[in-house]
Amino acid sequence: MSADRTSRRPVMADVARLAGVSHQTVSRVINGANNIKPTTRSRVEHAIAALGYRPNTAARTLVTRRSRTIGIISSNTSQHGPARIQHSLQEAARSAGYFSSVVTLSEVSHRELRDAVEHLDRQSVEAIVMIATQSEALAVAHAESTSTPMILVEGDLSGRGLSVGVDQIAGARLATRHLIELGHRRIVHVSGPMSWTEARARRIGYVEAMHGAGLPADADYQGDWSPARGYAIGRALAERRDFTAVFVANDQMAVGILHAFAELGLAVPDDVSVVGFDDIPEAAYTNPSLTTVRQDFAGVGRRAIEVVTAVLDGAQVVSPLLAPQLVVRGSSRTLANQQKGLMA
Repeated sequence: MSADRTSRRPVMADVARLAGVSHQTVSRVINGANNIKPTTRSRVEHAIAALGYRPNTAARTLVTRRSRTIGIISSNTSQHGPARIQHSLQEAARSAGYFSSVVTLSEVSHRELRDAVEHLDRQSVEAIVMIATQSEALAVAHAESTSTPMILVEGDLSGRGLSVGVDQIAGARLATRHLIELGHRRIVHVSGPMSWTEARARRIGYVEAMHGAGLPADADYQGDWSPARGYAIGRALAERRDFTAVFVANDQMAVGILHAFAELGLAVPDDVSVVGFDDIPEAAYTNPSLTTVRQDFAGVGRRAIEVVTAVLDGAQVVSPLLAPQLVVRGSSRTLANQQKGLMA
């Protein structure tokens, strides 16, 4: 083989020559055609590996009309939930044989979203997945008109249409009913910012569970998802001491509340039980370990990509919300045992 041959990038004709097949057969193997003999496919794949051949994606897209690329639009990736969902989407896309192209919005507006969609369209993405956690993002996405299929993740909790998410209301009910079943009657809810659809849904689930048990709701504290805000609310709550349990809308605020309670001499769970939401990695290692509601973020990513492939195959899509899971740890206990701890 000449020096010129070894220095240049291999092309499809080189693969065909080494495998002893036609150029068209190599193309059909690369594009996933089913009517190829296993022995022929194996020869082509071995030739591709031996030569280090990489298909020309742009040329392949022109021929097949399939770029095997999915666009992902996100914002608020500093928060645990959106960041984990974006990661799970990219992993699920890769497992399904898709590349992913990510655009992070600096602000949620029609112009920003339109620019993002146009950018992804220029890359010939087959579908767009948008992580729409806030009401504004959801409204912007619903108003956007595009010929590219758009799947909404987390923001649209209706369980209808091209949307995927975890049942936030059910998760809040799990957390609140857990505390009620432990004997608690004075349960405070610390919510997330009401501009987030998930925060509103978790508050609804808490109120429904409390009213369903004939108990008054106490949800006057609104946080911003941060441990710092949780700490400030925790200090305010410690001054009251007219409650026996707190359901916090996310684990990071719960961590701040645990710290404030410890500083001010309010023992968890001896004096008060605390339940969070999300099951962040640190939740199992707080002192005490945090009872919380687990969201299956990996499952959200897989479900979203399943919806993408179904839409691209022309199938009808029904995507019910994923069920959350209660994880009971050391920060919650029965009220009777809690009162014994106070008397000890």
